[in-house]
Amino acid sequence: RAMGSSLLSPNGAGLKAFTLFEGVLMLVLGVLALIFPVLASAWIAVIVAIGFLVGGIVGWISNLARSRQLGRWYCFSRLVISTLFVVIGAWMIQQFRGGPLEGGVVVASLAFAIGIVFILEGIVSMLVSLGHMEVMGWGWGLVNGIVTLVLGVLIVSMQGWGLLWVLGVLVGISFLFSGFDLLAFSASFHRDD
Repeated sequence: RAMGSSLLSPNGAGLKAFTLFEGVLMLVLGVLALIFPVLASAWIAVIVAIGFLVGGIVGWISNLARSRQLGRWYCFSRLVISTLFVVIGAWMIQQFRGGPLEGGVVVASLAFAIGIVFILEGIVSMLVSLGHMEVMGWGWGLVNGIVTLVLGVLIVSMQGWGLLWVLGVLVGISFLFSGFDLLAFSASFHRDD
């Protein structure tokens, strides 16, 4: 078998290799975010802006193509949501083109949403690890959940221009712990077949 196909196969060894690869990638991204925190914060905001813009455009195309099957009101409401995605994504990109101060507004506006995601991710990670205490490395899952939860609370409570670097640092720390979790705990779910 070719090596590429074994990585994508549903067997335990392929899934374990993919999980280990993901863990190493998260560690590398975490270190880069800690070395370049302001750049990491800006990139996070840009990626979200592009995601909003592309998601809105794809939503428009999809809804118009399925308009007869969706019904008028449902199609209209989906088009309104898709339009909001396009407008918000375009606004965020325009803010970055306006310079560092305007870009800072975008980064600060994302802090709350990312903090909420971290809080939810932390709770889920803690519950999963506590539900699998018999699996080797479950403690890393618990530590990851606790750290991610604390980082989420810190992000939500941050104010001012400190978010320009803090967001990148916090995301870097979260990525590091997620990488350790993937390497030490999550890879244990896949056997070498």
